[in-house]
This record gives sequence, structure tokens and C-alpha cells, in this order.
Amino acid sequence: MAICFSILLTLFSFVVAIHGSDVTTSTEELSLLNLPKRIARCHSTNRKEDVNVDIYIHYVDVNPSAPRSIIMVHGWPGLWSNWLHQIYAFKDEYHIVALDQRGFGSSTHPGDVQSSGTMFDLVGDLECVLKDAGIDSAICLGHDWGAQVCWEAARMRPDIFEAVAVAVVPYIQSSGPFVPMKDLAAHLPRLAYQIYFSDKTEEAVAELNKNIQKSLRSVYRSVNDPPPEEFLLSKSSFLDAYGPHQEIRPIPFMSTEEENYLIKQYSLQGFKHTLIFYTHENRYRSWEFSHNQGNHTITQPALAIYPTEDPVADWVHASKLLQSERYVPNLVVETIPAAHWVQIEKPEQFNEALRRWLNNLPKPNKHTEDKERIHINDEL
Repeated sequence: MAICFSILLTLFSFVVAIHGSDVTTSTEELSLLNLPKRIARCHSTNRKEDVNVDIYIHYVDVNPSAPRSIIMVHGWPGLWSNWLHQIYAFKDEYHIVALDQRGFGSSTHPGDVQSSGTMFDLVGDLECVLKDAGIDSAICLGHDWGAQVCWEAARMRPDIFEAVAVAVVPYIQSSGPFVPMKDLAAHLPRLAYQIYFSDKTEEAVAELNKNIQKSLRSVYRSVNDPPPEEFLLSKSSFLDAYGPHQEIRPIPFMSTEEENYLIKQYSLQGFKHTLIFYTHENRYRSWEFSHNQGNHTITQPALAIYPTEDPVADWVHASKLLQSERYVPNLVVETIPAAHWVQIEKPEQFNEALRRWLNNLPKPNKHTEDKERIHINDEL
């Protein structure tokens, strides 16, 4: 059945992880503790109170002397540690920066969840972190909502983001009309939880914070250990499909160390500021900003890795309907038989595809075209 194009234009807005294939690579040799970390002080705005606020973005900073850099951006409900397999695979060749986005883990937030977490705000955070790390140009690698941030970063600042690689979410340009979440959910019932996150944000945060371990485990499920069929269908609860007393098994594709770290980091400030991706005002402002700029084509080299078993959507088909290749002319597409958390579930295959693409990138040239490129932000 054909899907309305206007719905696909905002397809990124209903991405959430509900399934996954089991990891085939052991994480015993990977450590979360031995990686150097830094904190960037970044300017931001609390639009509700109309004040400027400094926020502090925590990030991992590995191999700063490498000639080329990759910045890794997580989605919801993620952390920098979602990229652990990639950090260890590429840390000897690249300068790796992996951040906790504003409001996640130890990274602070300006305080206004409804309107102070737009895509252009988040791109600004990436710019701030890169500056703090002494990086002039980087490859942006994003998963889930982090993919959308990377697409927007490449669109807004081609002078900084020399290439973009994403997992799961294709590029959705903003030339079409804005579609409210309630209209999307009318066609796609599994988006009901996003109406809950948007319309009852404080209530949703309270529910998620009540049992952080259960909340995280509910999302990080696998194909072999899926959530209940009713999961995500409620407009008044995120976890009611599991029942109030049902214990959820450990995350099947993480080590104990990884899961414990995830839970500990979310316990610092809870989910209070992590629902920025779902609020109506943030979504509308993000669409409006891109729509009004009008520059919808991304000309940098791009890689999209689509999992073929993600029950949320057929991403290959969605990419074609969205005409991603038209707006991303230098796009390379790879598919991996995995579900939503593809970089964790199938790290060897993911890293192989990523490395193959990285090895074919043009050599960086910092002294020619970069200075001649137009800074899109400066046009505003």
C-alpha cells in the first residue's frame, strides 16, 4: 500500500528502537572506563524564558593527533556509549569524538524541553564540541535521531561537515509541508506514544523515571526477545504494555558493563530533557528553519546503512519514496540483516561497511575549497 508522501517527509519523527538482533561480537574486550573524556562549554538559549544559557556537553575524545575526525551522534534513548564498537574499531586511524547530546547523561540542557532542543540547536552543539576538541572538519556519524542531526549538520554547515554517515534514518528534506504528529498517528497507530511524549511530556518523564532500568530495557529489545505486541500503541503510557509488575530481561545485545553504565548515566538527570525530539514546538521550529532556508541538497559524500529487519519501517523503500538520492547525489547505500540497533547488534558488518566507505572518501584538503564555501548560517 502506498504511503502518503507528506507522512514520509517527517518519517524521522517516529523512529524508536523496539527490536534488534543479538550481538555476534563479544564486548568483553571493550571498556567504557579507559577512554578520555572532555567537557565543552556551549552557548544555548532557553526560549521559554528568553535567556541565554551556557550548557556543558560531555564527550569522549580519542586520538586527537589523527589526521581525520569522526563525530558520533546517538539517538533516543542513547548515549555516546552506543558507539563503543565503532570507537574501538576506528580509534587508531581517526580522531574520534562521541558526545552525549544535551540533556542526556551528564550533558546539561538550557531547561526548556518544549522549544530549546531543535535540530539547529543540536547542530550548534556539534559545532561547539568540535571547536572545543580543536577540529576544523569532521565526518558526522549518526544513529536514529542522531542520524537526523547529522543530515541537518551536513546541510547547514558543509564547510565543517565534510561527509555524513547514518544508520537507520534516511535524509528527509523539508521542502514539503509540516505534518503534526496527531495526523501521522492517524495513519500509523504505532506513533501513539509520540503524542503522549508531546502532549503529556511531564507525565511521560515521570513514568520513565519511575524505573529507569525497566524503561531502558523496554526499548532495547531484540528480534529474539521482543516487546509485547501492544508496545508503543498507547497515548497515555509508554510502559503499560509490559504491565506494572512485569520484570524485563537484560538488554540482549549489551554486556553487563554497558547496560549498567547506561542505567547509571540516565539516573543522573533522568529522562527530563531527553524528549526534546518529540515536542511539537521543537519539531515545528526544526522544519520551519530548514524549509525557509531552501537549501535542501547535501552534496558531500554520504553513507546510509539500513537494517533490513527493523519492524518500524522498510528503510530502503522509504529512502526511495523520499527521493533521498535526488537530494543526496553522492549517497552510498548499504543494507545489513539486523534490526534497529544495527551498530551494536551487528558491529562487525556495520564496521566493515563503514570502513569500506571511509576508505573511498577523497583525501581532505583544508586549504582550498573549505575557505571558499558559503557558511549557510551566515546567510541568516
